[in-house]
Amino acid sequence: MARLGISVYPEHDSMENIKKYVDLASKYGYSRIFSCLLSIEGKNKEQLIEEFRGLNDFAHERGMEVFLDIAPNVLNNLGVEWNDLQFFKDMHADGIRLDQGFTGMEEALMTTNPQGLKIELNASNLDGYIDNVCMHHPDRAHLTTCHNFYPMRYSGLSLDHFRKCNKAIKKNNLPIAAFIGSNHPDAFGPWPVKEGLVTLEDHRDLPLDAQARLLIAEGDVDDILISNCYPTEEELAAVAKLQPGILNLKPVLEKELTEVERKILYEHPHFVRGDMSEYSARSTMPRVTFAKESIAPANNREIKRGDLVIFNDGYGRYKGELHVVLKDMPADDRKNVIGHIPPEELHLLDALKPWAPFKIVE
Repeated sequence: MARLGISVYPEHDSMENIKKYVDLASKYGYSRIFSCLLSIEGKNKEQLIEEFRGLNDFAHERGMEVFLDIAPNVLNNLGVEWNDLQFFKDMHADGIRLDQGFTGMEEALMTTNPQGLKIELNASNLDGYIDNVCMHHPDRAHLTTCHNFYPMRYSGLSLDHFRKCNKAIKKNNLPIAAFIGSNHPDAFGPWPVKEGLVTLEDHRDLPLDAQARLLIAEGDVDDILISNCYPTEEELAAVAKLQPGILNLKPVLEKELTEVERKILYEHPHFVRGDMSEYSARSTMPRVTFAKESIAPANNREIKRGDLVIFNDGYGRYKGELHVVLKDMPADDRKNVIGHIPPEELHLLDALKPWAPFKIVE
């Protein structure tokens, strides 16, 4: 994951509120903004330039890059030609996302625009479209991709389709962005439907940071964008504290942690031991760091897939190891069950590979 981003919709709220949101997000390290021209009606070119230029300049002052979602019909309505993107440069945008495209040749030529705008392609259709654009020799330094979001329940992408799309895109060495959505009851997007706003259907209704953890675990999503306004500050912070590039696991705790258990869980760096068992992914270095500390037995219940276990004093030299359990095992008085991965996140365990780093987040 390279960057975190947010989305804003000037047609649905005051610029004052939007700027407050942009300012807050930037303080948490968010560095991309998505906005949509598909849903804007009744404004001419001059009005849009005036409205967005101030917002985009405000975002740039906070180190944020701005992409605007368009389609050929939007260009037609505004009287903008695909081979003259000065209008978007006048808005001080950094790039445009093509929700719908042309024939492939036009998109490739658009990447050579003298204004230096980035061109972002729709990543959600497995139809050879992106291959076709790449066959026309685009300037890849100005070419990227971004998935759709889906306001209507049951309309989001399946994980299998998502992975196939991403695999095809990565063959062309292009970045990929995808959306997660806040479940705050007042959160809104560009359209009136309020049933969540996600790229993946399985993410709908999940906590925002859980959606982000699942996307990070896929390993091929470069940018993660919050699709709707406004997530809570707690949601922004929870996503921002995730570590990009590695698996982030957030267990449901089952016991009060001792100080040593807390340090093992949250402060010690973890990686999967290279000789990986089918029963668990072992983080063995905590046993070295905390060799002289005592870990009393507690919560020694039957062990299930998805449990997080720390070995206690009863296991001698193995005391302090952290195991992420992959296969059910009987209860053992030497193993403290600290907590478990929520059922909807269990497929994160598939990302645990020999030598792979991972992080436990609170």
